[in-house]
Amino acid sequence: MNEALTYYSYTESPVGRLLLSGSKNMLKVIGFPEGKRVWAIKPDWQRWDEPFKNIRTQLAEYFSGQRREFDVEIAPEGTAFQLSVLKALQQIPYGETCTYGDIAERIGSVNAMRAVGNANGRNPLPIVIPCHRVIGANGSLTGFGGGLTAKRHLLTLEAAHSGLFRPG
Repeated sequence: MNEALTYYSYTESPVGRLLLSGSKNMLKVIGFPEGKRVWAIKPDWQRWDEPFKNIRTQLAEYFSGQRREFDVEIAPEGTAFQLSVLKALQQIPYGETCTYGDIAERIGSVNAMRAVGNANGRNPLPIVIPCHRVIGANGSLTGFGGGLTAKRHLLTLEAAHSGLFRPG
C-alpha cells in the first residue's frame, strides 16, 4: 500500500461508530458520529481496515476499562500552539480533569484560555489525546467535538475505573 495515501476504517464503541483515519503507520483522526466536529471521508481516502487493527483493539480495551493509555503512532496536525496544547492534554492522567486555565498555565500562556479551548476543540485524536478531560473552571462539562453525551460517557467510564469522582 502507498505510504502517501490516507486510509480509513471504522470501529464500534459505546459512544457510536468511530471513524479512524491515517496513513499505513500513523493515526491522524478519530471521528465521532455526531457533535460539533464530525469528520467526513474525503474523496481521495481509501478504505483499508488493516492499519487500524491495533487502535481498534486498544479502544475496545479502553472502553472495557482495561486500558488507561494508548500505544499507537499518532500524527496530529496543527499550528505550533495547537500542538503544544495537544501535548499538554496528553499529560492529564486517566480519570482526572483539569480546566482550560490549567492547560494555558502548563504551556506558559496563562491568558490564552480561549485559544486553548479552540485548540482543544480542534483535537483530531480525541480519546487518544484526552481532550474530554478538560472541563470548565466551575466544574461544568463544556463543549466537546463528539458532543456532551459522549464526553460525559468518557468521564464516567474513567471515573468508574479509577475510583475518582467526576462532576456532572
